[in-house]
Amino acid sequence: MCGIAGILVRRPSGQGLLEESVLHAMGVALAHRGPDAEGVWLDAPAGIGLAHRRLSILDLSPAGAQPMLSQDGRFVLVFNGEIYNHLDLRQDVERDGWVADWRGHSDTETLLAAIERWGLRGTLERACGMFALALWDRERNRLSLARDRTGEKPLYLAELTDGLAFASELQAFAALPGFAPRHDADALQAFLATSVVPDSACVFEAARKVRPGTILHIAGDTAEEREEVYCDIVSLMAEGRAAAVRRTSEDDAGFAKELETVLEEVVASQMISDVPLGSFLSGGVDSSLVTALMQSVSERPVRTFTIGFEEAGYDESRHAEAVAEHLGTEHTTYRLTEDEALELVPKLPKIYGEPFADSSQIPTALLCAHARDAVTVALTGDGGDEVFGGYNRHVLGPKLWSRIERVPRILRRTAGPLGRGVQGLGGGQSRFLRSIARRAGLPTSTLDKAGRLGEVAASASSIADIHAALTRGIDDPEKLLAAGENAPMTAEAIRDDRLQAFAAEEWMMALDTLDYLPSDILPKVDRAAMHVSLETRAPFLDVRTIEAAWRLPLRAKIRDGRGKQVLREILDRHVPRGLMERPKQGFAVPIDRWLRGELRNWAENLLSSEAIHEGGVLRFEPVRDLWNAHQSGQQNHGQTLWAIVMLQAWLREWRSTKTPRPQTVLPA
Repeated sequence: MCGIAGILVRRPSGQGLLEESVLHAMGVALAHRGPDAEGVWLDAPAGIGLAHRRLSILDLSPAGAQPMLSQDGRFVLVFNGEIYNHLDLRQDVERDGWVADWRGHSDTETLLAAIERWGLRGTLERACGMFALALWDRERNRLSLARDRTGEKPLYLAELTDGLAFASELQAFAALPGFAPRHDADALQAFLATSVVPDSACVFEAARKVRPGTILHIAGDTAEEREEVYCDIVSLMAEGRAAAVRRTSEDDAGFAKELETVLEEVVASQMISDVPLGSFLSGGVDSSLVTALMQSVSERPVRTFTIGFEEAGYDESRHAEAVAEHLGTEHTTYRLTEDEALELVPKLPKIYGEPFADSSQIPTALLCAHARDAVTVALTGDGGDEVFGGYNRHVLGPKLWSRIERVPRILRRTAGPLGRGVQGLGGGQSRFLRSIARRAGLPTSTLDKAGRLGEVAASASSIADIHAALTRGIDDPEKLLAAGENAPMTAEAIRDDRLQAFAAEEWMMALDTLDYLPSDILPKVDRAAMHVSLETRAPFLDVRTIEAAWRLPLRAKIRDGRGKQVLREILDRHVPRGLMERPKQGFAVPIDRWLRGELRNWAENLLSSEAIHEGGVLRFEPVRDLWNAHQSGQQNHGQTLWAIVMLQAWLREWRSTKTPRPQTVLPA
């Protein structure tokens, strides 16, 4: 795992513009992603420079150093990630006629050999892994940027006056002379609505992200771009689903055995490491299954890590400890004190780079920091919910929609006034909305988190409206912004016609894989882990797992009102069901209370009239109204205010991150 960066300027005006000091400064900004070594490669006449920060995982010797040149000298590569099947690729490329002259055993060297033989697209189609990379083709004078299939690894692209720059994180662009971008209004609206900046957007107008599963080819002399898709996840899902439909008469027991074989292969391949390795164990289905499979192929107890909370309502550590004891792992529980959590909060904007307000970022960051004291690599259960239907909304959303769509809209309009939430409503209104929940089998606690559901019930025209109601935080974020009234962004997946044939449950799972996963779950873990130089790996997001999952009938994933059925059946063979039977809890923290108590002064400072004016993004009056209502205790706006405070904190952090070096704009 590493950090990568680079600059490409157009010729002939690009001659002499590249400076090794700038590339070095970009690398320094990414040092947390790669503390073990740094490297810079520069070809000023060609207008290209590459920087790399190394976290040594495979081949700790200098033979794994980057930027790395191919054996024939044509390609130069900087690579962030892991290719889990790279040893198989080595054998394949040799069988295909490549003359082996290996300098070491790194996956970066394997990639370069494969690219020489099969080209970049052919190589990535064969590769199983998580990655972001930049490849310079000296023969074609072309830069290619690529990202893994689901977006586990980040890759940003910034437009310059006379070229472009790329980096693993936005902070690296602060080292660029003259980089003073404007905020993107649509991205800010989307952030306030969902607490994250979508993976399809960027907080800066002058920057964007390389899309998962794609290669972006950029001509060195003209900067002309061409996007090439090497993995279309929607097609993968659709093809798998078509195969699953033909398997509806097969025995369910066979599905579990089939998937377990795949998962065993995936987990074993992800355990390859030249440094200490362990797993995060929450005690839930996903992390418990990953840990169980790790332990089944390990010759020694697997190192497992859990974070516990002082407040019983937020603590799942005892469940994890019971699973660890049964599996025989070498387990460590870190007790999270409230003081430790509160001390971390002001540091979050620096860790996350873009505005980010999923409050589970707090325990995630602390767990990563503690685990890094013992291991350099940790396997996680991330992706299990999206791929195998594990969120409550996958089960309850379609059920709710099936009830709502039967009711004529003229009758549903009586629910419209309920859109402001259950809390604070009159008894009759509250009972009406809760009766809808009971008929759909939806816990009223879920409705408390999605108070706009009554309004949606009055106007919903599709399952997409239900999904939005269950995942969004603010319906009208434009009212909080100082600039414009632009419509909030819409997830690209909703507009993909191929998803229209999916069942409602499948549609939600697909959307969460395409949008929620790379926008929220993956950056939450990647930024927290890489901030402390910890590599995380997600077996459920391996392409082999995703393909196998979509080849299973829907009933293998969601059945009898529960998701992840096939994972539960596999886990039953390793862990007694009695240890796993409990409601899904999540990684919650008491943000609502903290904003009224321990974090109040810190937040009030960020939400003052002066601070909001300095930030230049929000309107003070509506923010003040939300704050006052929350402090009074009459309404609960904790999650909304957390997004607002995190945005303000990020704005302040970015201003302080900008390097004090003289700002000179690249000439046109």
